[in-house]
Order: sequence, then C-alpha cells, then structure tokens
Amino acid sequence: MLYIASVHYMSPRWIEIQSRYLREHISVEYRTWSSLEGIDPSYGSHFDRVLEQRGLHAAKLNHLALEISREASAEDLLMFLDGDAFPIADPMPLIASGLSQAPLVAVRRAENFDQPQPHPCFCVTTVGTWHAIHGDWCAGYPWPARQGRLTSDVGGNLLRSLELSETPWVQVLRSNHHELDPLYYGIYGETIYHHGAGFRSGGLSPAHRTGPPPLPLSQLPGIGAVERVLKGMRWRRWERGVQARHLRQSEEIYERIKAGGSDWLAGLT
Repeated sequence: MLYIASVHYMSPRWIEIQSRYLREHISVEYRTWSSLEGIDPSYGSHFDRVLEQRGLHAAKLNHLALEISREASAEDLLMFLDGDAFPIADPMPLIASGLSQAPLVAVRRAENFDQPQPHPCFCVTTVGTWHAIHGDWCAGYPWPARQGRLTSDVGGNLLRSLELSETPWVQVLRSNHHELDPLYYGIYGETIYHHGAGFRSGGLSPAHRTGPPPLPLSQLPGIGAVERVLKGMRWRRWERGVQARHLRQSEEIYERIKAGGSDWLAGLT
C-alpha cells in the first residue's frame, strides 16, 4: 500500500488538480491523507483521511506520518507530496529504482543555492524506515549558505537524521529542459511537477537573489554612503518587480494546468 501525505493550507486551489494527476498516474493502490486548515471541509471528499491540524507545515507532515504509522505496516510506502506538487508520469518506476539503491528517495533542490537536504515536495520511503531514522521535516540543522552564513530550512533535521544513522538516500534532481524560472515550475526526475510557492506570494529565494548586479561604490569621499542608500532602494525596487512578475507568471501557468490537458508542459519539458 502507498500512503500519500500532503498538506493544504488556507486555499483549495490545488486540491482538485493534485487529485486528478494522482488518479491519472499512480499505478498502485494508494490512500491520501491531508489536513485542510482554513479550507471548506467539503474538499475533504478528495482524500481518504483528513486530520485536524495546526502549526507549521513541517510539523503537520510529521503528524501525518505519525498517524499513518498507526494504520500502515512497516513495509508500506510513505510518500510526502507538497500541496502544489503532483506526478506528470507514473512515479512507481522512479520510486522502485530509487528504493533499490537506498531506503529513501527525495527531491533535492540543488538549484536553490545548492541546498543539501531532502525536500517534501516529493519524498518516498517506507513507514518502517521513517521510524528507524526518526524522520523529522522541521528546520533546525544548518548548513552554509550565501557568504558563508548558516541557514536551515524544511528538511534540515531529516538530513541530519540520515547522516547520524548513516542512511544513504537517492536525490531526485531538477530535469527541466526549458526554464521559466530558476526555482519555480520545476520538474524532477522527469516525473514530478512542483509549482513552488503555490500557496503564498512570499519573499525571494536564494536562487532569485543572485539576479541584480551590485551597484559599485564610489571611491570619492562622502559618495559611498549615498550610493549605499541608492543601492538599497534599487534592490527593493528590483525585489518588488520580480515578485510581481512571479505572481503574474504563476497565475498564468496555474490557469493552464487547471484547464486540463498537457499543453502547459511544453514550455518546461
């Protein structure tokens, strides 16, 4: 049995889309578990089990896995899937190949400033392995980011659990042949689509912040402070422009996906 854990929050916009693609592409018996905080309960009809949850996204995923383990056997497959992610092809060959090499298969968003950790937009293991490694999606365990500063993100503690237990994992990497964005609208392993920031307008990622060229500081006395102010203004203006463009592009792609068919994939594959 395959158990799929996916969190939807404050918006039902991806529920019917995700459910449709799961029906079309999952070739084995599966059950879907989710939470619908801030969403009309009528959407619960799209899932086999809906849990009442509060808190952060990673903690909700941990709770879903905990509750699934009460029903599932150790050999059952456990798939984590972001609310705005879904298969565009049968994922079972990818899963079977990955699990033949290591106990856990997951997306790694190397394109986001080489993040090292598993990402919950797509991750598959067994219920038994999840318990054996004390799986935890929360951030906490850090790694060097831009300019050597430490950072952490969802999946950080899972990365450390894998390291401490010396558990190898198979990394599923971005496979887009055409890029509309350095991070969003990603296809992984030719199999999984992840829209990215599908439930929020959010700030920019490290992958986006490499965009604008720096404004050089003048060597003339007294000019450097003025140029630093101008550089900050320019940076904020650039951020607002990129965010506005992301929102327009995201909505355009969402509407094409919602309309059905596969024409929307032509610009990515």
